[in-house]
Amino acid sequence: MKTQENFFSRKSAPERAARMVETIYGCKWSLTVYQLLANGINRPGEMVRAVEGLSTKVLNECLRKNVEFGILDKVVFNELPPRVEYHVTPFGEKFLRILDELDKLQHELES
Repeated sequence: MKTQENFFSRKSAPERAARMVETIYGCKWSLTVYQLLANGINRPGEMVRAVEGLSTKVLNECLRKNVEFGILDKVVFNELPPRVEYHVTPFGEKFLRILDELDKLQHELES
């Protein structure tokens, strides 16, 4: 009689998702950008003016990473002078809920 053995593989973090969380959560400006977007500030120039210490170069890098991951969407208007706006994508809304849960967990650990 054959015995059936169950083998379970070691669970590892999903590579792309883990890298995304590390990159976004590790960037000190990403969470600030999400707050700005939630408050209706979606143009880069407005963002730089609204946050002391935030430079255009750092903001552009942060926005580029968020667009690359699909968290934000970049909308370029065909106007002079050029106008660009950023918006949270449906995927980004799901991702931000996960970050909110991480924040709640951190508060629980600190209590």
